[in-house]
Amino acid sequence: MTIPLKQGLIYGPVNSRRLGRSLGINPLPRKLKLCTFNCVYCQYGWTHIHGDTLEDSTLWPESSDILKALETALKEIVPAPDYLTFSGNGEPTLHPNFPELVDGLIHLRNLYAPQAKTAVLSNSTTAPRYSILKAIKKLDVRIMKLDCGNDRCLRKYNHSAKGIGLEDIVSALKNIKDVTIQSLFSGGEAGNYTDSNIKDWLTQIRNIQPLMVQLYTLDRGYPSDKIFPVSKENLAEIKHKLEQLNVVSQIYF
Repeated sequence: MTIPLKQGLIYGPVNSRRLGRSLGINPLPRKLKLCTFNCVYCQYGWTHIHGDTLEDSTLWPESSDILKALETALKEIVPAPDYLTFSGNGEPTLHPNFPELVDGLIHLRNLYAPQAKTAVLSNSTTAPRYSILKAIKKLDVRIMKLDCGNDRCLRKYNHSAKGIGLEDIVSALKNIKDVTIQSLFSGGEAGNYTDSNIKDWLTQIRNIQPLMVQLYTLDRGYPSDKIFPVSKENLAEIKHKLEQLNVVSQIYF
């Protein structure tokens, strides 16, 4: 069973396997899942609006409201969170004023939680846009999705929106210093755990040269009935192949 969408602009802090005690920032519409992917494994279920725009622009939360809610939370939460993380109901970088939100986040962090780190969990599809790439680079931690090594997998597994291609994504990720790659592997008819995809994925990882790779499988609800979790041993095999490329990785299971 998938989980409900986030209803607030700010949520948590939650205890994250990757980021410790993390305060989430959801810059997306509260009752819609908006994403350029429609991943078969998404914990929030199938994407409601598959693309990067809203017909009704008034559905976007105002930047000032998001930052005000963040400021209120930072004043009240004791102790301060370890991370302040853009995430939410889909792809957070789709907010039309995302660069402004990044600057506001950094300003508020410096005022109220200087020890906290800023972060984003992104599907990487907007990274080819200069303004988004520039904003992402300002954050302390960039955790960027890459589940596939070729466009066929990207369409089948992530169900990428029209006009999104792997070459542009990989090119952008190569331009992010100390980028962390997040990859979820699953088996089954619609899964990405195949010899051909793993081979191509390793080639893309070698091209990107990330700071590290975070390896996962399914551990929450997911909408497709054509996938299943891979084993810890399967993930260990991928980790070993990454070690042969001198790429640091961590298994989360």
